[in-house]
Amino acid sequence: MDTTSEPPPTPGPATPSKPTLLIVDDEEGPRQSLRIVFKNDYHVLVASDGLEAIMLARSNPISVVVCDIMMLGMSGVEVLKELKQIDPVVEVIMLTAFETIETARQALRHGASDYLNKPFDIPTMRAAVAHAAQKHRTAVEFRQGNQQLQELQRVIQDQRVREELVRTQGEIYASVLHDINSPLTVISGFVELINRSMQNTARVEGQQLESLRDDLNKLNGQVGRCFEISRRYLSFLHNQTVEKSQVGVNQIMSDLKELLARHPTSKGHQLTVNHLERDVIAEINGTDFLQVLLNLTINALQSTSHPHRVTVTSQLHPNPIDVRKFPDSPTQRMVNREGFANRTPILTITIEDDGPGIPGDILARMFEQRFTTKPPEHGTGLGLSIVKRLVREAKGAILIQSAPGAGAKFTVCLQTLS
Repeated sequence: MDTTSEPPPTPGPATPSKPTLLIVDDEEGPRQSLRIVFKNDYHVLVASDGLEAIMLARSNPISVVVCDIMMLGMSGVEVLKELKQIDPVVEVIMLTAFETIETARQALRHGASDYLNKPFDIPTMRAAVAHAAQKHRTAVEFRQGNQQLQELQRVIQDQRVREELVRTQGEIYASVLHDINSPLTVISGFVELINRSMQNTARVEGQQLESLRDDLNKLNGQVGRCFEISRRYLSFLHNQTVEKSQVGVNQIMSDLKELLARHPTSKGHQLTVNHLERDVIAEINGTDFLQVLLNLTINALQSTSHPHRVTVTSQLHPNPIDVRKFPDSPTQRMVNREGFANRTPILTITIEDDGPGIPGDILARMFEQRFTTKPPEHGTGLGLSIVKRLVREAKGAILIQSAPGAGAKFTVCLQTLS
């Protein structure tokens, strides 16, 4: 194997490194003549056959290759293909003394930079090598720029992921506080009732004792709900699956009625909760189901401070719901229309009030996160966004129908366990 013709560089000011030129030819004459021509401008390597050229290419960063097509052993086209596999941006100039259209086509098809005939003249060869070296520099710069762009994109994506994680965790913490607020309000009401019962009584017995026991059991149930809500959000933060607790719809309705009977928002209003004739189990976590109904019913009770009526009705539907009958408009909107499984039998729970109704501009935005029409001290804008998330996770839907002066109706659509 011939080696580079250049002597070791003498110490001096730092200069940009020369590009590497590999000359591949099984004839000594062309190898040495090209080595002499380019020794001052390139770091020159020479090889007498294809295998030698491939070995050099694997151990050296090659910019340009001048390769004879007709060689013993591997042909120049085979060498070209191997060189392109080692480094796709290496530029290869093919030489031949027996030019044919087919060899030219093969060389260009496999990515040759140029195609010259033997014997070659020096100016033409210099121009071809200079052009190939420029193409290689451009390709390397493009590859480096693309790598830098990909790295920048990765850094930006990592930053976005970190920001999204921080934002998501902040939303989760706010949602936890909002979700736990309802059972804590009920707990506070039960504690107040128990304290009143105990204030002027030295001894508790009979019916009063049974009433206190019943209140304490409900109080314990609300504490359990707080723990389950906390576990649900912790599981979400740690990417764990939460096991669904299966609860009958009528039990949820009874819990809803019992909890809201002691809730401050119910005072002065009429609340009616209707059960199913035949009980079923909805495909949603029991705590989530109750949380959805609590949020929607409390919103209905808070729709006006004037005495009004709120009715909660559950119903089973043996046929799929034709969602085309409920196009979005200023007076109605369907949430999670596209994600609704619509698998029968379908359970609908309707929360309807005869309050002042909802203007069209508010109806269109009311499920947006942190959107609220209440004063800051009375609303966070999280309640309905939590309802939307829980119903969407259950592959359900919510239909809102309202108009100013005509009350409002929220219909939650859920699948049931067969």
